[in-house]
Amino acid sequence: MSTSMLERFRAPKNLELRDKDAGDTPLRDDKKGKLKNGEIKERERELTTELTAEVAKLQEKLYAARDQKLLLILQGMDTSGKDGTVRALFSQINPMGLHATGFVAPTDKEKAHDFLWRVHARVPGRGEIGIFNRSHYEDVLVPRVAGDLDDDARERRFAQIRDFERMLAETGTTLMKVFLHISKTEQRTRLQARLDDPEKHWKFDPADLAARTKWDVYQRAYADTINATDRDHAPWYVVPADSKTHRNLIIAHLLLETMRGMKLEWPAPRADMSKVKIDD
Repeated sequence: MSTSMLERFRAPKNLELRDKDAGDTPLRDDKKGKLKNGEIKERERELTTELTAEVAKLQEKLYAARDQKLLLILQGMDTSGKDGTVRALFSQINPMGLHATGFVAPTDKEKAHDFLWRVHARVPGRGEIGIFNRSHYEDVLVPRVAGDLDDDARERRFAQIRDFERMLAETGTTLMKVFLHISKTEQRTRLQARLDDPEKHWKFDPADLAARTKWDVYQRAYADTINATDRDHAPWYVVPADSKTHRNLIIAHLLLETMRGMKLEWPAPRADMSKVKIDD
């Protein structure tokens, strides 16, 4: 019996993040090396488009039934492809049932509340797919790396996140949490590309360089966070992200399999359609 994609990319117990794993392309089937790199990428784009077309059909059922909810959380180091993943996977989706939120540093008003206050307001409603580009996990990762969150406070936040996500699951939300695993070498290439292209300067943030100097600390923080909050009702998936097209293909598989598992159905008609007549 073949292993499902969800099982294949589920975060392992006692996860350790290694740079060499970020370049893996486990779904690539070119053992004889006959295809050129460009051909491989084009094929992966085509396959991703086919999968997302199926996702779009299921999303119509989700939106029509207005019963369940889906929350996709994307986390990863800068340039790991959070924005690119959203563009690649959701271009065919009905925007009426899709809400994407990019979380940045909390405002003074948000800091006046508990750290989950601003997050809870953005979770999807019935019939919706919600996408978090970064999320409540930033409120554990960033202050920990900065030295502003001691071990006791970190453990309290882990417990609060587990309770929060359990509550979401128990009230009809399917959670899918994806860590985009990029290597330090590939991040350097992508940051340099932003510097080299004037049209991408707006994407470049000097703060990214500061975070890069703490690469190993962030990798340990991510691994600890995933280990502490991976649950069957709120699973983490670790996706190698050095290849953009392969990254998108893997996540498309994960998303489609997750939505199929939701057993979505069209809602019952409001009336007996056989008796409905439309006047001339």
